[in-house]
Amino acid sequence: MKEKGDGFTASALRYTAIATMLPATTFAGYLIGHWLDKWLGTGYLTMVLLILGIVSGFVQLIRELTRNTGSK
Repeated sequence: MKEKGDGFTASALRYTAIATMLPATTFAGYLIGHWLDKWLGTGYLTMVLLILGIVSGFVQLIRELTRNTGSK
């Protein structure tokens, strides 16, 4: 027998994961780009990987939102 709060908790966890996905991918792209710039002695990889992180975050955000709305 399921309790009434189980659905709310599952939804809250799912949407919290979706909300943290975009900042996490952006931050990861920045960190990797910054590390590569220091390692290779370049100056442009931080910006390239930051933009790549933002784009990948939006792609994942759209995938999750369409998956969640399509299943209901």
